Amino acid sequence: MARRFTAFSVLTLLLIAAWVSAGQSQGTHPVSGRRIATVMGHEGAAWLDRQEREQEEAPTKAVAALKVQPGQVVADIGAGSGYYSMLLAPAVGPTGKVYATDIQPEMLALIQKKLTANGVTNVQTVLGTATDPKLADGSLDLAVMVDVYHELQQPQVFLRALKRTLKADGRLVLIEFRKEDPRVPIREEHKMTVRDARAELEAEGYRFDEVLDVLPWQHIIVFRPR
Repeated sequence: MARRFTAFSVLTLLLIAAWVSAGQSQGTHPVSGRRIATVMGHEGAAWLDRQEREQEEAPTKAVAALKVQPGQVVADIGAGSGYYSMLLAPAVGPTGKVYATDIQPEMLALIQKKLTANGVTNVQTVLGTATDPKLADGSLDLAVMVDVYHELQQPQVFLRALKRTLKADGRLVLIEFRKEDPRVPIREEHKMTVRDARAELEAEGYRFDEVLDVLPWQHIIVFRPR
């Protein structure tokens, strides 16, 4: 059954997406020709935690679709306000670990407040850079980028660094708004097609695994290291 959205919630998305894209274009990807989007600043954190997010994006369903197992080590790359980190924490359980990485200290401070307020002890914040997630080699069962990959300013360099952090059977998951669907109310540079994602990641030695199209507006695109 198709989901129904209020005019207010859709308008909110359109306005925030326009605000996020207010900066200048950061160029195009050399493989796909995709326009690289500007990075969302910490000032937009409230949008990430908006009440409508579960209805509009179904993040709980996304985490369930990933089939995260207790004891696994997961990285929420570009974690922002930590919305997904908080959902991943109970999925990995007390024997697992979630690394919430971001390049903005202000975002990490917001996450730490949530962790402290909710007594969450299996999430660790990590200050990464635009070219390196700053995680140990071979440490991750799963790396997740939720509406983040399209904003990487040096995607090829970052993907090479991230690949080293994955275990041999690890997964890299991109959750991105579907560019193939013009009904998704997000600016074009903040969307990704499966075709472009595959072209860009396969060029850096990742193997395409599957697409899980179970969300209202986003693809879940799964890759594995070769």
